[in-house]
Amino acid sequence: MKKESGNQNERKKSRGLLIVGLILLAASLIFTVYAHNTSYARSFTLEDAAEKLASQRPYSYGLTALFFSILLTARGLYNALAGLTPEEKPDVKRLAQAGLLAALCYIGFTFFKIDLPVGTEKTSFHFGNVFCVLAALLVGGYWGGMAGAIGMTIGDLTTSYVTSAPKTFFLKLMIGLVVGFVAHKIFKLSRPHSPKYVSGVTVLSCFAGMAFNVVADPLVGYFYKTYLLGVPQEISKALAKLATMTTAVNAVVAVVAASVFYLALRPALKKSGMFVQVTPEKETI
Repeated sequence: MKKESGNQNERKKSRGLLIVGLILLAASLIFTVYAHNTSYARSFTLEDAAEKLASQRPYSYGLTALFFSILLTARGLYNALAGLTPEEKPDVKRLAQAGLLAALCYIGFTFFKIDLPVGTEKTSFHFGNVFCVLAALLVGGYWGGMAGAIGMTIGDLTTSYVTSAPKTFFLKLMIGLVVGFVAHKIFKLSRPHSPKYVSGVTVLSCFAGMAFNVVADPLVGYFYKTYLLGVPQEISKALAKLATMTTAVNAVVAVVAASVFYLALRPALKKSGMFVQVTPEKETI
């Protein structure tokens, strides 16, 4: 009887997550469409930069919430179909590290960047990707990607990069998933290995995530700006070309710095008992 009751409670939790996701999806979709047709459409008629940015914020917030609700709905649907539920006892150590790394992603992007204007838009060199990749190595692809997505999306939403926030959320999550897949799904990085093996897998995982970003950032950015933001194609193309250069530089910095940080932190975290054992099961979205 207890086992049957427990299974019923688990199914209710799975359905509950899916229902919350669907409600948030519907609400964010309605808000996004409304914001696009009102404040965002009005922003094209404004000349003052501050007023223009303020008018663009609601639409950017709506798109970000829409992307997040799609992720939440997908997670709820997967849990319901696979018979999984959110963990009743969350890994506090893992959550604490993910939160710290999200803060570092925010700091790395917000305070350590060089802006490059292109017409009315801009791109930048920054250190946010370093901690996004590091997070995936330390706590796994899903939580590492979420740390990067949340930290750097907040950085966008609180600065003049507000219209890039939805794209940032998607791309940083994907970087984390790619790095985590290579590091933990394929090569089981968190298990005991020789120093040479750990070093090689660390660099390879960082390279895989950044190689994905070098291709995806300008490509996704072009379609996002052209079809969701209504930026003229000429400017979108110019931004995509410039993004290829800045993303490549950011990628090199991220691969080198994240690899160095991880290889330095790994033995220290093991010694202190704070090292997170990332298993294939924990890499499941």
